[in-house]
Amino acid sequence: MAVIRPFSCIRPREELAERIAALPYDVYNRQEAWEAVKDNPLSFLRIDRAETSFDRSVDTYDDRVYEKARTLLDDMIRRGQLFEDPDPGYYVYELTMDGRSQTGIVACASIDDYENQVIKKHENTRADKEQDRIRHVDACSAQTGPIFLAYRAHPVISQAVREAKGRPCLYDFTAEDGIGHRVWKIGEEEKIRKIRDAFSSISEIYIADGHHRAASAVKVGLMRRAKHPDYTGKEEFNFFLSVLFPDQELMIMDYNRVVRDLNGLTKEEFLKKVSEGFFVEPAAEAPYRPKEKGTFGMYLDKTWYVLRAKPETASADPVKGLDVSVLQDWLLGPILGIRDPKTDERIDFVGGIRGLTELERRADSDMKVAFSLYPTSIGELFAVADASRLMPPKSTWFEPKLRSGLFIHRFEE
Repeated sequence: MAVIRPFSCIRPREELAERIAALPYDVYNRQEAWEAVKDNPLSFLRIDRAETSFDRSVDTYDDRVYEKARTLLDDMIRRGQLFEDPDPGYYVYELTMDGRSQTGIVACASIDDYENQVIKKHENTRADKEQDRIRHVDACSAQTGPIFLAYRAHPVISQAVREAKGRPCLYDFTAEDGIGHRVWKIGEEEKIRKIRDAFSSISEIYIADGHHRAASAVKVGLMRRAKHPDYTGKEEFNFFLSVLFPDQELMIMDYNRVVRDLNGLTKEEFLKKVSEGFFVEPAAEAPYRPKEKGTFGMYLDKTWYVLRAKPETASADPVKGLDVSVLQDWLLGPILGIRDPKTDERIDFVGGIRGLTELERRADSDMKVAFSLYPTSIGELFAVADASRLMPPKSTWFEPKLRSGLFIHRFEE
């Protein structure tokens, strides 16, 4: 059963929260990160991407970068821009995008639950990306970016969230990208007990987004255990910062594909091969967004087509039955020669937040053909994780993104 516990949060002063809160470190390249912090010296991105304090002669992974992250974090605490909330509690975090809200519980999850697969993953992680965050978390002795977790909705937790949202909030602001952020605290002992007990009755929790942050936080926790062989399991390094959302509130956006060429085929030859596994017809609307599972949009030579998967493509297997797998196994691989989408430079991925016009732009410029997909469902994500399987790369795109800097979990050296 899941151990989801309250914690003593380091967080911004109310009047500074909007300026401190930052998008996750991994949505930026180095130049974009530098631009983002240039006009906002309070942005938490300065800590998450501390290479922005150096010129390009200093490598992103230089030891000095991680030392700088620790110095910047300590300085913000020393100056009172960030402070430690003295009383442990849970926090309620609401994000609103385009009039639609989702609300999670900010808490600390157990590294043992991750190791024992109570907390389940659906993606592999890359060692190089893990190592960067391991060094960052270890240097700061803090988790600065929360892991996005999901669980099957529980009535006790839902009621506690509703009650908390009826009180004045700690933070209430709309970020530059139009996303609304509101935060409340649950600090009463009886309410904390009810939430903790409710989570303890939940047997599966799922990583929705943040697999590298989760793996890194766990590995640092295991490193600290090795340094403290007399650990009891109650130390803060045994837990990692998370925001847990009920499944019914989550929205997964489409994650679309563009391919550079037709693998030596003419347009006519390509369409004929596609028609072997899909019913192909011109789209009645442009751009075309699929309206149901098993349907795909295809943009080629300034024309949108609708592809409907034929019955033989269907599979009850939780991975092979995903639309991203159907497209890969029946079209991208056998027809376009994209054998490994993780490494093939002929394919690129376009998150749904960028819109279908971005697919048109890419196919009309540096690429040849684009595909729009129906979004993977949260139920499909759960099914893959429950089967201890992994999704194909770029299967899910979650919006809105959790902000870093609103909640910080610090632990023992």
